[in-house]
Amino acid sequence: MSRLGRVTDTGVGRALRARVRRWLRVLREDLWTVRTDPLPPSTWLRWLPHGLVCLVAFGVTVGGTGDMNDNGHLGSSLAFLIAGGQGGAMVLGLWRPVPAWWLSMGAFVVGAVAVRGRLGFAPETYTWPWTAAGIIAELFVLLLLALRVPTRAAISALAVTALLTYVLESLRDAERYDTTGVLAVSLSTVVVVVGTALRGRREARAELVEQTTLTAEERTRRTLLEERSRIARELHDVVAHHMSVISIQAQVAPHLVENPPDELKENLAGIRQNALEALTELRRVLGVLRSEHPGPGETPGGPGGDTAAHAPQPTLDRLDALVENTRAAGREVTTEINGERRPLPPGVELSAYRIVQEALSNVLRHAPGASAKVRLTYQPDGLEVEIVNSRPTGPAPPSTGAGHGLLGMRERVAMLGGTMTAHPWHWDGFKVTAFLPDTPPADAPGTDRITYHFPDPEAGTP
Repeated sequence: MSRLGRVTDTGVGRALRARVRRWLRVLREDLWTVRTDPLPPSTWLRWLPHGLVCLVAFGVTVGGTGDMNDNGHLGSSLAFLIAGGQGGAMVLGLWRPVPAWWLSMGAFVVGAVAVRGRLGFAPETYTWPWTAAGIIAELFVLLLLALRVPTRAAISALAVTALLTYVLESLRDAERYDTTGVLAVSLSTVVVVVGTALRGRREARAELVEQTTLTAEERTRRTLLEERSRIARELHDVVAHHMSVISIQAQVAPHLVENPPDELKENLAGIRQNALEALTELRRVLGVLRSEHPGPGETPGGPGGDTAAHAPQPTLDRLDALVENTRAAGREVTTEINGERRPLPPGVELSAYRIVQEALSNVLRHAPGASAKVRLTYQPDGLEVEIVNSRPTGPAPPSTGAGHGLLGMRERVAMLGGTMTAHPWHWDGFKVTAFLPDTPPADAPGTDRITYHFPDPEAGTP
């Protein structure tokens, strides 16, 4: 029995010691720590300032009632009415600051007049015409007023407060009581100045945010117009070539038919004349676009301007040269062509070349040290262009033009009625995919066909 008793006692003691050690370890983890434990999100926190004002208003009501009842020798009902008006003005100021100020001033005047005849009880200790509770209530009301009304209204309220204080103090000899007029007016002035400054700062920040938003929208709109005019300039040669071919064919067609009827000659002459007029108008419109938004290397009236304006537009035949230029900048670029390569409409060729060019430029600007892969897939109904870059080896330098390249791609794809996606790729890379149809659909251009999945351009992502 003794041996059994010793074993039982040892097991109970070991379990007790283990429980104590576990409790101490838990206590140390709970109390001996500097971890962050934020408050859970709650809508009640938004009402915290209102709750504080109501709490102070309750203190003003209770304290003012006791002060005017005990030291001012007013009746309990009258003292509670005056103090309740001052506290109620604080609560009312949360929603109606101007009526709250009038209520506070009314309670102040009634209290000062009611206490005036009883100052003989303790003239050297009682504060008049402003009580301590009245000063606190007036400061809160003036602060709420200055934060929410124009500056002239806040200054006017302060002037009326000072005037009423001076008039009431002039009714009795200042030597017979402890005057609080100078203190109340001085503190009220400070509160109005602080409230006006805070209100001005809030309005300035709101105007700055609005101006920043308008500036960003205007910059985006201007960039969009510049991209569209640049695309129009680039397509000038393509459209002008087709119009010239139409004019020449209409002129030559009558000579290919023996004894053509007069109606055919007349129709062909009309076709040629319309083509020439359209070509003239097209050149005039493009001339206006070039004068308003000259492109790179286009200096109207300057050296080389005319040459750049009539330079042939690039096609996918120049893709290898574009890739070599990127490689010369120290980047690894690979190309892959799938499907049977065939001639595409000039607009498709130009747009595909520009999309690849802009994507590679984004890699150079926003992805230092990253490699790129260009894939062209010829499909029966169009061309799919895909540009993927790997993870950059370092941080991208700041760029004010971030996002403008994607805007240009979007306009080109929309013009052809294609689809486009641009989004981050594996391990901080980026991928741009565009499909350009051979024949634009009936609803082209359609910007609603284009989807994006990329972060804010200001973050530096290409």
